[in-house]
Amino acid sequence: MMRAPFQAPMEGLPDRVTIYEVGPRDGLQNESAILPVEVKAELVARLARAGLATIEATSFVHPKWVPQLADAEELLGRLDRVPGVRYPVLVPNERGLDRALGLGVTDIAIFGSATETFARRNLNRSVDGSIEMFTPVVERALDAGLAVRAYLSMCFGDPWEGPVPVEQVVRHGRRLLDLGCSQLSLGDTIGVGTPGHVTALLRAFAEAGVGPERLAVHFHDTYGQALANTLSALRAGVTVVDASAGGIGGCPYAQSATGNLATEDLVWMLSGLGVETGVDLESLVGTSVWLAGELGRPSPSRVVQALAGKPPAEEEE
Repeated sequence: MMRAPFQAPMEGLPDRVTIYEVGPRDGLQNESAILPVEVKAELVARLARAGLATIEATSFVHPKWVPQLADAEELLGRLDRVPGVRYPVLVPNERGLDRALGLGVTDIAIFGSATETFARRNLNRSVDGSIEMFTPVVERALDAGLAVRAYLSMCFGDPWEGPVPVEQVVRHGRRLLDLGCSQLSLGDTIGVGTPGHVTALLRAFAEAGVGPERLAVHFHDTYGQALANTLSALRAGVTVVDASAGGIGGCPYAQSATGNLATEDLVWMLSGLGVETGVDLESLVGTSVWLAGELGRPSPSRVVQALAGKPPAEEEE
């Protein structure tokens, strides 16, 4: 069995891509199984050992809404932080920021919506209301020297509103960046985007004065388009891609949202394209096999499924 792809670089792609690993937060928050905090800490440690340099560790949302992440404080206290690795956390409001600051967090993320319906279902307020809520969070975080990222969900389609106009996404995305966020992650929350749609959206952001260096992409694989969409984003100049180890997760507020783009699938594609990630694929696959056992279900990642058999030393010659 081939355990690494043949390398055939394509023109117009970046030399290196930063993988923003979201498995411990966005992945686990939508799993029915609630893992013990020591297992979560081990997951984060394994991901760091595999070479992932940005690992979103948890979220400071109210445990009533996301019980899978109710142990955020304890988890952060257990992490053996690796030099050079960043451990951002999601904070929805000032109360969440207070909790994060009290634990010495250096990177946070906020989570907005490109549509009104999802904003009300996810944040219990309008898009305008969510911007008002985020404003003091970002201001205080920046004053404290934290790095702030913004997520924008429903950038391609909304299960209640249907296709989302490109200009609407750009308008709300710029509002989040104007708060002072250094990066905006564009989320295809229900996985309906296609490569042409991705290209059109990134072009619209560029025309609005937001270049690819300030953008990241976050694709779900509901319709099998996540890798194709990622390639389109890379060709447009994006160099930060969100992914989840083993392809776990989704969105608890959008039932049609299936798993995230699997980090292993992304690494396989990028390796074949000659794009550096710094990630050890074998180590990452081993982590996802272990995680699947903890969750009690197989990994949906195609690369994990392909490579989860015999280790290289046992392969027949």
